[in-house]
Amino acid sequence: MAIPQSLRDLLKTGPLGHLVTLDPDGTPRVTLGWAGFDGDELVLATFPDQPKLDNIRRDPRVVVSFLSPDEAPEGGLHPYAVINGRGRVVEGGALEWMDELSEHYIGPGQKFWWREAPPGFKIHVEIDRIYGVGPWVG
Repeated sequence: MAIPQSLRDLLKTGPLGHLVTLDPDGTPRVTLGWAGFDGDELVLATFPDQPKLDNIRRDPRVVVSFLSPDEAPEGGLHPYAVINGRGRVVEGGALEWMDELSEHYIGPGQKFWWREAPPGFKIHVEIDRIYGVGPWVG
């Protein structure tokens, strides 16, 4: 799926992603994380021992939402984006990805503060659908 430039621009403002995975009993689990695009995939990073990793390995269906920092138009809804897709867990690369995203979440020239972090994991999301309120919907 082609990613609208407006959605790529939204993620460069550093909104936290609300990642929803499914626990073994079907209960939704929501976690927050930094996210960015690698080509046409959404990518988040995490470190070991997170239930979301087991959830994605068992059932790859995920939803990630982002709240825009833009003001709601008069009489309108606050802009937000929702991504439905299928996640896959890739071992390693978490610290490097967090360093890359730090510019958007911490500030220009910044690096992720946990320098002794274990290799961790990257969660790649192949996008099936984009919806919400904003210019990325169309």
